[in-house]
Amino acid sequence: MSLLRYESQQREPLVTGDKNYHQVTEDICRPIEAKPSKLWYIGFYISVALLCLGIYSIYRDVTYGIGQWNLNRTVGWGWDITNFVWWVGIGHAGTLISAILLLFRQGWRTGVNRAAEAMTIFAVMCAGQFPIWHMGRVWLCFFIFPYPNTRGPVWVNFNSPLLWDVFAISTYFTVSLLFWYTGLLPDLAMVRDRAKTKLRKMLYGIASFGWSGSTKHWQRHESLSLVLAGLATPLVLSVHTIVSFDFATSVVPGWHTTIFPPYFVAGAIFSGFAMVQTLLIVVRKVFAMEDYITMGHIEAMNKVIVLTGSIVGCAYLTELFMAFYSQNKYEGYAFFYSRANLFSPYGWAYYGMMSCNVLSPQIFWFRKMRRNITVTFFMSIIVNVGMWFERFVIIVTSVYRDYLPSSWSTYYSPTPWEIGFYAGTFGLFFTCFFLFAKYFPVIATAEIKHVLKQTGDGYKDKMGNIEAEGVEEFAHEYAH
Repeated sequence: MSLLRYESQQREPLVTGDKNYHQVTEDICRPIEAKPSKLWYIGFYISVALLCLGIYSIYRDVTYGIGQWNLNRTVGWGWDITNFVWWVGIGHAGTLISAILLLFRQGWRTGVNRAAEAMTIFAVMCAGQFPIWHMGRVWLCFFIFPYPNTRGPVWVNFNSPLLWDVFAISTYFTVSLLFWYTGLLPDLAMVRDRAKTKLRKMLYGIASFGWSGSTKHWQRHESLSLVLAGLATPLVLSVHTIVSFDFATSVVPGWHTTIFPPYFVAGAIFSGFAMVQTLLIVVRKVFAMEDYITMGHIEAMNKVIVLTGSIVGCAYLTELFMAFYSQNKYEGYAFFYSRANLFSPYGWAYYGMMSCNVLSPQIFWFRKMRRNITVTFFMSIIVNVGMWFERFVIIVTSVYRDYLPSSWSTYYSPTPWEIGFYAGTFGLFFTCFFLFAKYFPVIATAEIKHVLKQTGDGYKDKMGNIEAEGVEEFAHEYAH
């Protein structure tokens, strides 16, 4: 008998429990069809309250101008651009999981890709607001769009990295949205077919675009997924590279460095995977999805976190070395006085960044720690705190002391309206995520069913028994 299999018995199953197709459908549709729990309502109302705070903070900004923020002579970018870069970074894991891991046929992505893709879209929605509202006179935003107009030859400045951001973020959002939504079509049709009320059947029917599950639909779905993956793969590298050009193309000490593009990309993947861990550990527990988001998924993501954290740590050390080796006194001042000096005004942010981003992720070299839920959840939050510190350090410590001591500003700290705006983006993010988790399947049902027969727990047990019987039979025949 043939003992050939597609999946190694040594690999951990991607779906635990002896599941069949019907059980997979029931488990994933249960949160959509059941009434929301009290915890869901509490979390949703807190998110909406934060969103309302953010809306009021934006109202103050538009009505009274960005003088409501604590920007001054030298710090022209404060919390707004810090939070912009931070949110763009959060959105990187979803595209990487969707595109690159799909092209490399990594089966472990199936349990986490849907939530990561949704997280990407919501994070980019939050990020895109900061440059818009930072304009102050937001009603003049049409000036940034390159179109022929009646004002004469007034075109946007294509040499400006901020204009590159407009194109990068809009492209990133469009491709990510298409990837997420096309993957949802089979599952929306499944929910449509199970709907008990006419309204739900109609709404999910509209959303599923008439998906019937025919062979032709699946062929087109597979082709479109591969095309979008091919388009999205360069975006993983290009979007945060373009964001890094906001700084790297300037002549400001601490910004003018060629290491920024790879360093920013690694940091974005680092923070994005940490946010995926934060969300999925909660989703896994609240919706009882332990059989689909397994310890194997969590461990795989922790391996990515320790890899990218080490790359980021190497970049930090490279920056310090270049500041020393170049013997440029302005670079040296930016790094060794403004940042690495514990007693400088912002030394606390630099050492917080180093502790959270470089030292703490090294705990994931130990397998026991990678597979510990409590440690993983705590570390995922620590990493994103550290990545916020990183963006704050890069931006504020590079500009708060100018070349002329006479133009040195006072200590920069945010106003309540800057903090309220940032809190409002969290409200928007979690409001969207709560609604997504309630009305859409948080796990790709079709993809789980696809890997079930190769990597499911029950299948592996069955194949293990067949293998044992086959080996015994072969040994018996060989002996005779």
